[in-house]
Amino acid sequence: MLLLAVGMVFVLVGGFGAAIGAARLARHQARVGADFGALAGAGQVWQGSGPACATADEFVRANAARLVACQVDGLDVVVTVEVAVTPLPGLRRFATVTARAGPVRG
Repeated sequence: MLLLAVGMVFVLVGGFGAAIGAARLARHQARVGADFGALAGAGQVWQGSGPACATADEFVRANAARLVACQVDGLDVVVTVEVAVTPLPGLRRFATVTARAGPVRG
């Protein structure tokens, strides 16, 4: 009986460790998508907010994320991206990240 209890503890700890790993992976994926989307959009900002946000959306989708918001602020592009993660069965969460890109200011 004691061996069964110890085995169950190991299974639970392993399950929670995998859930934490899945959440961290989703957060990293959202960061990458937001960074690439903002950089790509900033390269097209001279054409206006429509083409800049469309380019940002292409790069965000290529990184398996979803563009939640895109805003052009002068020469900067600010994008908000989310990635869905299911760390445990029946539990669905979203990792949301915002990134800004634009010209270097000194």
